[in-house]
Amino acid sequence: MVDLAGQYKKIKPEVDQAIAEILTNTSFINGPAVKQFAQNLEKYLGVKHVIPCANGTDALQIAMMALDLKPGDEVITTSFTFIATAEVIALLQLTPVLVDVDPDTFNIDPEAVEKAITPKTKAIVPVHLFGQCADMDRLMEIADKRNLFVIEDNAQAIGAVYTSKDGSTRKAGAIGHIGCTSFFPSKNLGCYGDGGAIFTNDDALADKLRIVVNHGMKVRYYHDVVGVNSRLDSIQAAVLDIKLKRLDAYAEARQYAANFYNKAFEACEKLKTPTTADFTTHVFHQYTLVTNNIDRQGLMDHLQSKGIASAIYYPVPLHLQKAYLDPRYKDGDFPVTEHLSKNVISLPMHTEFDDETLEYVTSSVLEYLK
Repeated sequence: MVDLAGQYKKIKPEVDQAIAEILTNTSFINGPAVKQFAQNLEKYLGVKHVIPCANGTDALQIAMMALDLKPGDEVITTSFTFIATAEVIALLQLTPVLVDVDPDTFNIDPEAVEKAITPKTKAIVPVHLFGQCADMDRLMEIADKRNLFVIEDNAQAIGAVYTSKDGSTRKAGAIGHIGCTSFFPSKNLGCYGDGGAIFTNDDALADKLRIVVNHGMKVRYYHDVVGVNSRLDSIQAAVLDIKLKRLDAYAEARQYAANFYNKAFEACEKLKTPTTADFTTHVFHQYTLVTNNIDRQGLMDHLQSKGIASAIYYPVPLHLQKAYLDPRYKDGDFPVTEHLSKNVISLPMHTEFDDETLEYVTSSVLEYLK
């Protein structure tokens, strides 16, 4: 699905040198490379504070811990997302409240969010799915009116640009009270192991996040709150800093590939190509089609026979996952999410495509649909 080897070859001298420097100076934890990357990411995102951590799941958990959410508090999120979004809610003994998504963008439906709010609701977690922003103007209006926190799950859309109704622009993850991201290797900005980060413009909240991320201490060995141990190591930070300089170019390469796919499939009635909302750019972490009355597994088997990867994100909605079964929800409650889970398919999407490869992928898909 991604070509990390090809990407590495293009930046190999810089990456190798950066890693060698860390091996030589042995600043493996919280070294200069981590601080430099955090500062550069702050500039890129236009936020006051970036707090690196060990992974994207930790980022979400730490965000909720820093907001002092209590067991039983309700957190609204989408049923069409990776499990981590709901996992941390459950781990903290909060109550996940799931809602449906927009059929075109696959992002959380703001009107469904508003209907799901109760006196116990404390936060909303929109997921910027597959590479484009959710409707943040509407979500922030709802949150402001109800005095709720907004935690952006930006693991798939780092670098996407959101345009507000007033014409101002902000980067995904820099709009809500807290933004969270993952640097898993396959992400648009990915390291060579695990990594994540938390963003905020709130000084007091940033202090709390830094304390929670570091065993609950501000002064060494003095623990003010219950915290966790979640750190981005220096080698991963060094790799990310090199890739950050190229993140916009990486997005352009993904957009080129997406446009190629779109043109190839635009006349095919059996496939619905991705829709980009008019208030956001799309950085295509995934290129996801919605199939129409075809044998999806048959298509995947056909592609596999041609040496082409494909994947389903996500085959089972959160409300139907065994670990999250809840009497509040049943099959049929979220028709858009359930339809997508049964019909979506994602094609390879990365920064190293050439036209010949893209033509091979698209012609192989269309060959099966004849």
